[in-house]
Amino acid sequence: MDQDLKTIVNRWHIKANNDLLTIKDLFKSENVITDSICFHSQQAVEKYLKSYLVALQKPFKNTHSITSILKLCSAIDKDFEELDFAVYLTNYAVELRYPDDFYIPDLEEAKDAYEIALKVKSFVINKIDRNE
Repeated sequence: MDQDLKTIVNRWHIKANNDLLTIKDLFKSENVITDSICFHSQQAVEKYLKSYLVALQKPFKNTHSITSILKLCSAIDKDFEELDFAVYLTNYAVELRYPDDFYIPDLEEAKDAYEIALKVKSFVINKIDRNE
């Protein structure tokens, strides 16, 4: 991977890591805001998956659908099918952000969402490192 492409991929990772740092801060707060944790977990997963596509110079549409992004990744590498457990985070991209479909996840759900984000991060970073 050339240096310019590495820089772009790194920028995706910085943004995704910032989502994870936000989650850590939210868990430390007196009143844990679980819907925000779930939202940032979804955002981190989305950015890590997209970073893989960027690293391989594969185009993708603007979408928050983890299912759609995973399909693109799986078309390149079937191992990404192992991340199917992450698709349920898609609902946290938009639905939790507005009061129309009011829902507040419990603490356990927020912890699960964060764990999924960490697993996806590790998986994607590993895949990118192997492709360099």
